Amino acid sequence: MQFRHGARDEPEINLIPFIDVLLVVLIFLMLSTTYSKFTEMQLRLPTADVDAQRDYPKEVIVAVSADGRYVINKSPLADRSVDTVAAALGAAATGGKDSVVIISADAASPHQAVVTVMEAARRAGLMQITFAAQSTAQAGH
Repeated sequence: MQFRHGARDEPEINLIPFIDVLLVVLIFLMLSTTYSKFTEMQLRLPTADVDAQRDYPKEVIVAVSADGRYVINKSPLADRSVDTVAAALGAAATGGKDSVVIISADAASPHQAVVTVMEAARRAGLMQITFAAQSTAQAGH
């Protein structure tokens, strides 16, 4: 028996089908990936280190609830308009233009509700505005 000993051809790896498959997988992943939107971003509002709460002699405390309702010096407001809030701030400001407006807004309150209080304070002539924050020691509880 005689076996043929000839030159053997080495097999070649054809990369073109491999590249085609990778491109299809890449396109599939790009189309199926969902990107998080800016409006869906979860925010944690900052806390502040405070030594002690200052007592302002002429303060007007405005509380803004999570659903956008207003309470000025423990008196709830029925209307949420800027004019109503401005009138209530003007009436509550016993120190006149020197009164300090302290905005104590819930972390889940709408941004527009806080802006409404700031605009109402401007219309009432109250230029000193501060925000209440909880201390970092209380934030952990």
